[in-house]
Amino acid sequence: MKALKTIGFLFFLIISGHSLAQEKNILEQLKEIAIVDQKVMIPMRDGVRLATDIYRPKIDGPVPVIFSRTPYNFNSYRDGELVTRTMQSALEAVQKGYAYVVQNERGRFFSEGEWDILGTPLTDGYDAFSWMADRPWSNGKIGTIGCSSTAEWQMAVAALNHPAHIALIPQGYGAGVGRIGNYYEQGNFYRGGAGQMLFTAWLYGTQHDPMAPKLPEGIVQEDLLRLQKFYDMAPRYPRVDWKEALSHLPVQDIIRNVDGPKGIYEEMITRKPNDPKWYEGGLFHDDMDFEKPAFWFVSWYDVASSPNLAMYNHIRANAKDPKIRDNQFLVIAPTLHCSFTRATENTIVGERSMGDARLPYNDMTYAWFDYWLKGEANNVTEEMPKVTYFTMGANKWQYSDTWPPKEAQMVTYFLDSKGNANSRLGDGKLGTTRPNRDNPDTFQYDPMDPVTSYGGNVCCTGNAVQGGAFDQQEMELREDILVYTTETLTEGVEVSGFIEAMLYLSSDVKDTDLTIKLIDVYPNGTAYNLDETIQRVRYREGYEKEVFMESGKVYEVNMTPMSTSNYFEKGHKIRIEISSSNFPRFDRNLNTGGNNYDESEGVVATNSIHHSRRYPSSVSLPIVKK
Repeated sequence: MKALKTIGFLFFLIISGHSLAQEKNILEQLKEIAIVDQKVMIPMRDGVRLATDIYRPKIDGPVPVIFSRTPYNFNSYRDGELVTRTMQSALEAVQKGYAYVVQNERGRFFSEGEWDILGTPLTDGYDAFSWMADRPWSNGKIGTIGCSSTAEWQMAVAALNHPAHIALIPQGYGAGVGRIGNYYEQGNFYRGGAGQMLFTAWLYGTQHDPMAPKLPEGIVQEDLLRLQKFYDMAPRYPRVDWKEALSHLPVQDIIRNVDGPKGIYEEMITRKPNDPKWYEGGLFHDDMDFEKPAFWFVSWYDVASSPNLAMYNHIRANAKDPKIRDNQFLVIAPTLHCSFTRATENTIVGERSMGDARLPYNDMTYAWFDYWLKGEANNVTEEMPKVTYFTMGANKWQYSDTWPPKEAQMVTYFLDSKGNANSRLGDGKLGTTRPNRDNPDTFQYDPMDPVTSYGGNVCCTGNAVQGGAFDQQEMELREDILVYTTETLTEGVEVSGFIEAMLYLSSDVKDTDLTIKLIDVYPNGTAYNLDETIQRVRYREGYEKEVFMESGKVYEVNMTPMSTSNYFEKGHKIRIEISSSNFPRFDRNLNTGGNNYDESEGVVATNSIHHSRRYPSSVSLPIVKK
């Protein structure tokens, strides 16, 4: 046991960058087996050069390439000390017979040009593929890999169908998904037409101020290699208390209010969900072709699990080549954003134990690339399930040919009450029988006192929201949260797939939001959140237009679908919560019908949820029958 603790401590030192001797060992190992060529400035078609580090085996003959393109800092030195994260990945790839290439997007760190999140030219990826494929050390086959912003660019570039881009592994890739079916997220910027505030916090520490110093054009590699040891081009932003900062109004001034950098945020915040500018940059939209085999990774507690799953289904249904349609594989893990490899023997996500959620991700990754880039006959495409998904509650991995599993059947549960579903102490019920009478549940939504985000399917909001499953009982005491719960389950129920909700709303304001959560209620009352979504009511008829409400009229609102795989054990209950805010996961609707992003004052809305034969508010769950 003592030996194991010692090994673990040494590993911690290596990855945290505090053991210089260990770090040098990694670099020395690399130099023994690899040609290390850092700060290569690869030219794009417009003359802009992108900083690239290349690690390739010291062997005769060409090798396949694993390519990672990122907006993040991969410089080998930080604060004058060597860092090894990229080198560790490179060492492993080189040991397995690959060249490992990592490149910064234009305008990031040592790369030239102007940076625009989600708006960098698609041609940059295409030109990088051409350059690598033309090297004598390359066999002309390139695989791409990365998570989050290192994944977001892969889909749209894959749609350009470069002949050297053979296969890809996008992980936590929602920031690259623009419009897929019912989801008009435009790279996680929206959900149901409401703004996701993750970009406000993320862009504070990412966008480069146009007044920031830059290196001179045409700087040569020799100077870059010298500079990188003491100057990594990374701004050191002051820490921000985002719990407080995200509350500032108007929303468009949040970064300015904390003296943050100027940049793309000020323009992006003014765009509506179907603004033409979303279609000019690096987002994938469902009118684009996609003809590449892909191995997709999704997390249940990520910000974009539902649109990510919709993306996977879209490719399987619409790729022109049947071989491509048949070579799409998916893993859905019970983790937070990009936390796949952090799963342990007892994986805790928020407060809930998922049990052993580990998978041999490294072996799976290289088996995939070995097959597509090396042509090894390892039968990975025949032996691997199309969908590997984790069912929470049962805490086990399961397998399917489709998502949702073919055995899933939609079962509709109707909302009902005597008009007092406010809080978990109210009389809200969820059942399969449609209620006869309309006893609407009414609550006041005050945008100055919104429902606080507590846990959930989030990313990148700093200290404002902690993701994962948390007991919602205390939150459910709020009068502006409507709570609807089934009777105690007499047998276990597996819910795996997309969750659809249709709500009937009346209000005394022109526009408001509807939010919903799906909850697993334990016998002792513990109520764990599974997924959540929102719908800005002005977009209930589509994202191409805004249609405002008239006071007192009842409107049908179809919520953007949620998704999960959860086993509700015997003795548990299924619950949904409905309100009009989930802040700061989503921005607050100020209820005025105005732009929202440039407003500082809101009005209180009186919102009512109707449920009857005429107004059958409901949630439809994919129940797996086995």
